[in-house]
Amino acid sequence: MLIIGCDYHPGVQQIAFMDTETGEFGERRLEHGDGEAEKFYRDLRQAGISVRVQKTDRHDAQLLLKLLLEDRFPRIWVASWENRDLRQLLWHRHRLVQMRTRIMNQLQAVALNEGVRRKKRLWGQAGRAQLESFVLAPWASRRRQELLELLDRLNPSIRELNAAVEQEAARRPEVQRLMTHPGVGSLTALAFVLIVGTPQRFACGKQIASYVGLVPTEESSGGRRRLGHISKQGNSLLRFLLVEAAQATVRSDPDWRRKFLHLAMRRERRIAKVAMARKLAVRLYWMWRKEWDYEQVKRFGSHAGQLGNPLGV
Repeated sequence: MLIIGCDYHPGVQQIAFMDTETGEFGERRLEHGDGEAEKFYRDLRQAGISVRVQKTDRHDAQLLLKLLLEDRFPRIWVASWENRDLRQLLWHRHRLVQMRTRIMNQLQAVALNEGVRRKKRLWGQAGRAQLESFVLAPWASRRRQELLELLDRLNPSIRELNAAVEQEAARRPEVQRLMTHPGVGSLTALAFVLIVGTPQRFACGKQIASYVGLVPTEESSGGRRRLGHISKQGNSLLRFLLVEAAQATVRSDPDWRRKFLHLAMRRERRIAKVAMARKLAVRLYWMWRKEWDYEQVKRFGSHAGQLGNPLGV
C-alpha cells in the first residue's frame, strides 16, 4: 500500500510517500500550473489498478525480514540499567539543590525585611549569627528557625551527592576528557555522557543540538521559512547544565566572551546564552567522538574547515 502525506497550497504541493510493502519512501514537490501534479496522480492511479493491494501478517513479516536483511530497520538506543540509575543520582542532586536555593531565597527575604542585605555573606559564620539574632514575631521566628533547620539538613546530603558525582566522573576517561574544556565541571560532563549515551548515535553536531532541544522550532510553509523559540525537547536537566556551563565558559574564555557579546548586541542576552550552550553541546560531542581534550581542540579546531573536522563550529 502506498501512503502519501500532502502539504497543499494553491500553486504547489509538497508530498512525502512510502510503500509499506517495500519500505521505500521519497519526497516530491509538484507544481500545479504545468500539469505535473495531475500527471503524477494519473500515473499513480494506473499503477494502483494494476497492482493488487494486500496486507496480511505474512506480508508484514516478510517486509520486516527484508528491512532487517538490508540493514534498513530503525534502531532505538536504550540506556543500560546502570546508566538509568546514575541519572537518578543527577536528578536527585538537582532537585535538592533547587530546594536549597528556594530556602536560601526565603531566608534572604527575612534578612531584607530587617534591613540587612549581605547576599552570599549571609551564609558565612557572621551572617548566620546575624540572621539568628533578629528579634521577630512568633510565626516569623518559627519560619526562620524551620528554614534554617531544613537548610542544615540539605547541605550534608548535597555534599554527599556531590562526592558521588565526583567519584563517578573520576572513573570515566571520557568524562575527564570533557572536563578539560573551560566551564565544564564533573556534573555537566557526567550528565552529557550519561544522557547522550554514545557519540556514534549521531552523525553530526546539528543532530546533537536537536537532541538536547537547543535548536529553534520551524514553521515553514509555501516557500516561507520561519524560525521560532528553541524546541526544548530532550532532557531538561542536560539543557539546563549546558546553559550554566556555557555561561561559565564565557566568563573564563576570552574568545567565547567575544562571541557571546557579539551575539548579545545583535540579538539579546538570553538568545546569546542559548546559542553558546548549543555551541558547547556540539563542541563536547566532537571532543568525545574524536577522543580529544581541550588542548587538541585549540590546536586543530581553527583548521576544521581545511581538515574536514567540524570542531571549529
